[in-house]
Amino acid sequence: MEEFTLINNDRSRIKVFKPFEDISNPSSSINAMEISYGCVYKRSSKPVMKGSRVESIDDARNEYKKLLEEGWKKTSIFKSYF
Repeated sequence: MEEFTLINNDRSRIKVFKPFEDISNPSSSINAMEISYGCVYKRSSKPVMKGSRVESIDDARNEYKKLLEEGWKKTSIFKSYF
């Protein structure tokens, strides 16, 4: 799985979806996604990440789909910061 970054229409909020890795038990495979969320104050600066949470893959897919329906767009302009 790869990492996806979504940004809202106002370009003020982002969400980063990436596979969750359990570092306490590297041999186990957990089917979960980490969703980080933050604010963008200037397009040329690093976004301020406010927090993150871990969701099941199905819940993460549903949220991703819902955000796309609300008008959020996939972006890669902040990829160098993560």
